[in-house]
Amino acid sequence: MRKFSSYGPVNTRLHYYAPRTELIDRACLQLLGEDPNDGGHYITVWAPRQTGKTWLMQQVLARVNASAEYETAILTMQSAKEIQDGQRVLRIFVNALSNWFGRDFPALERWEDLHTLFTPEYFAKPLILIIDEFDALHEAFINRFANEFRSIYTQRTNQIGIPSAAKSNLLHGLALIGVRSVLGIENVSGSPFNVQRSVHIPNLTQDEVDGLFQWYQTESGQEIAPDIVARVYAEMQGQPGLTCWLGELLTETYNRHAAEITMQDFDFAYSAAMDALPNNNILNIISKAKQEPYKALVLEMYKTATKLPFRYDDPETNFLYMNGVVEHDVVLEGNGEYNRYLKFASPFVQKRLFNYFAHELFMGLDRLYDPFADMSETITDERLHVPNLMRHYERYLQKNQGWLFKNAPRRKTDERIYEAVYHFNLYMYLTQFLVNYDASVTPEFPTGNGKIDLLIHHHGVLYALELKSFANRRAYQRALQQAALYGQQLQLTTIWLIFFVDLISEENRRELEAVYHDAQTGVTVTPVFVATNSQ
Repeated sequence: MRKFSSYGPVNTRLHYYAPRTELIDRACLQLLGEDPNDGGHYITVWAPRQTGKTWLMQQVLARVNASAEYETAILTMQSAKEIQDGQRVLRIFVNALSNWFGRDFPALERWEDLHTLFTPEYFAKPLILIIDEFDALHEAFINRFANEFRSIYTQRTNQIGIPSAAKSNLLHGLALIGVRSVLGIENVSGSPFNVQRSVHIPNLTQDEVDGLFQWYQTESGQEIAPDIVARVYAEMQGQPGLTCWLGELLTETYNRHAAEITMQDFDFAYSAAMDALPNNNILNIISKAKQEPYKALVLEMYKTATKLPFRYDDPETNFLYMNGVVEHDVVLEGNGEYNRYLKFASPFVQKRLFNYFAHELFMGLDRLYDPFADMSETITDERLHVPNLMRHYERYLQKNQGWLFKNAPRRKTDERIYEAVYHFNLYMYLTQFLVNYDASVTPEFPTGNGKIDLLIHHHGVLYALELKSFANRRAYQRALQQAALYGQQLQLTTIWLIFFVDLISEENRRELEAVYHDAQTGVTVTPVFVATNSQ
């Protein structure tokens, strides 16, 4: 029986996979050309890591091999990742060709001699060449390769009317996999290929994820509760590596081998993925997100008041996108224009990053309240009074902010603490405060770009806290209505709207903390202000 696999390219004989026939057809068409007699195209195959680029091009190669009209190769430049010497890089490339075809190729001393490798002296048929891990190379070598390949392409296209197999250079089609630089972000002289002919590998669709799990159910005879597959897609957004990892946890690691995999099974596997298990994919994402200067943009993305624009040619955005940290959200605005905004690649990624930064900054909180204080008006074994809890937090914040935020990350523009830092702090405060009352707190991110809610489960009751940064009264009114809608989605009659603000007068507090009853949803919204500075 097949298995789910998230460890490199899947094996179609052993693993569940999405056929991705349209993508394979498109890549084949690009490499072979609309009229193969004229020659194919030189393309880039790009996407964030762990999206199945290598696997897809392996399928393309198998399709091309079936015709026996071409020589084909798929090479990797991973071993040249740390090489700083151009001749060594050329030697690695030539050796890779020799090893693949089992014949000798000439050693190269100069980059401009690269074209000689693909002449009729060494190939009897047109060549389809795929180079994997091309962006592992040093930037200078990426550009040298790209410039020489462009020269070869131009030479071939100049030989009008000559069949591909009779041209002076037989490099018929070329695919460079994972090439961020060649797409123009760092190549100051411009992209050496027509990027309109690039092939982007998207995440799996909902239908493709459904197909994976339906295939498992058919083979195993074990049912999966219908809402589980929808939840897998919602949490991972079809990212192939993470989707299949969660599939592995559900069907193997934590499979009770009962008649049906239930939502309780999912919750157990998901919590393990969130807190207890290593995974190279998510660990790589975290390692990239915590690097400067990219960390600053990640922290800005947790802002609750405004969305950040997505611009592929921004170096920080590009780096985070290509490493699977962020995606773009297309929004049709009221003026009829489409705008693209930054969002996290998936709820799972956003939660893992939130947990990482929260624990990194505030793991050791202590003396959250006076140990002799009577807490019965705030929490008992049966109930929780959220406004009183937030008053305790506000006093803690103001009393300890000197050391609490001493090493907190700050924006370079104005030296203010990132809004996200307060959210991390509140989450860790509540987590440690509630542990003695058998209560739990979970961060949720309904939109993927800024909006954050803390869900507290205590004595069988769900308390939802939506966090905001207070901007002005207009935004305040809109936030009340949005909180009511969110409460309705959670099937709650009450929700708390927590506003962080530098300072607030008692007069404004009395006015703005008035309970709001939303007529449309029937939800009651209780605003609570947390002043981060003492008055």
